[in-house]
Amino acid sequence: MSQPDPDTESLVSAVSHRDAEAAADLLELESGAEGARVLQELNPLIAQRVLEEMEEAPRAAVIASADPAQARQWISNREHPEDSVGWLMEPPPAVFRPDDTVADTIEALRGLAKSAFITYGYVTSEEGRLLGLLVMRDLMLARPESPLSDVMLREPFSLDPDLELTEAMKRVVHRHYPVYPVCDEDGRLIGLVRGQTLFEARAIEISAQAGQMVGVEEGERLATPVLRSLRSRHPWLQLNLLTCFVAAAVVGYFQETLDRILVLAAFLPVLAGQSGNTGSQALAVALRGMTLGDLARGQEGRLIAKEGLLGLLNGALVGISAGAGMWIYARMNDMPHALTLGLVVWIAMVTSCVVSGVSGALIPLILRKFGADPATASGIFLTTATDVISMGTFLGLAALLVP
Repeated sequence: MSQPDPDTESLVSAVSHRDAEAAADLLELESGAEGARVLQELNPLIAQRVLEEMEEAPRAAVIASADPAQARQWISNREHPEDSVGWLMEPPPAVFRPDDTVADTIEALRGLAKSAFITYGYVTSEEGRLLGLLVMRDLMLARPESPLSDVMLREPFSLDPDLELTEAMKRVVHRHYPVYPVCDEDGRLIGLVRGQTLFEARAIEISAQAGQMVGVEEGERLATPVLRSLRSRHPWLQLNLLTCFVAAAVVGYFQETLDRILVLAAFLPVLAGQSGNTGSQALAVALRGMTLGDLARGQEGRLIAKEGLLGLLNGALVGISAGAGMWIYARMNDMPHALTLGLVVWIAMVTSCVVSGVSGALIPLILRKFGADPATASGIFLTTATDVISMGTFLGLAALLVP
């Protein structure tokens, strides 16, 4: 295979360090041929996203300038759901018929290898149905006059183009094949997916989760322009501000209690911080389970129960330390009812940690139920839940139990 020239390599580097929208803007300034060369060097998932962001005219120019097989593949890939196996497909370069001989196939492979990286050969019927897979070692050791039907591995493993990347990873994780054929529902070979490409694509998705939890869009990169980052992030910050007002309203509701027992104000950040961390732990486990496919349908109740129990146990243990801290702090400030205040902290800590754990597991499940990305701004919703519950429980108990 020929190596890209330095100018193309430089452009590939520039495109790969930008989000899809910015990369599309950059490629629209280049010729269709140069854009095609750049996209062919990228991970197919990234290339597909960039194509989706390009204007119709420059996208058509890129597709028209690409190798015909690659152009057909890009068009075909767009028919499948985003972030599916179909978006990662590359055209299969080495396709043969079962009655082709070993000698003719080897001769054909010599020519194909000059322009494509070939790992396996594929044997299909006239209708394009995948019949078998050719391993190069078996091909080289076979008799030259043998038909491929005698050499091929029958019924090879393949992937469905509409399969989600997470599910695809689960199916290939123990196989470790360098390349996987992709077949439609009728068994026709429609593309190939390289193992490296599949895991790179999933790594890209996983790396975006931390940002999505706090309202950073999936495609934002270090090179994303300031105004574009502002446009994507700012609405979530406005939403976060609104939720902060909810927490502030809870505190304001108990203003009289705070005025009467000033020592309570010092422990509000303690409760909010501790319950927030508990919820974040549960949220991380829930998102990891969804990403890796560990959280199957029907297991949601088990996850919620586990995180609720962990919240109860952690809250009880941490609550002892926090309650003791309140008791000591109240005694140092000559506050009456120091023991009652310590008990209030303990109960509030247990309650808020239980609710936080359950919320951390429940929020991504609810988002998934409504068809949204489970990671999208889940951290913002979690912060609201934990702040409101922890502060409300703490101040409410103090108002009831401390005379």
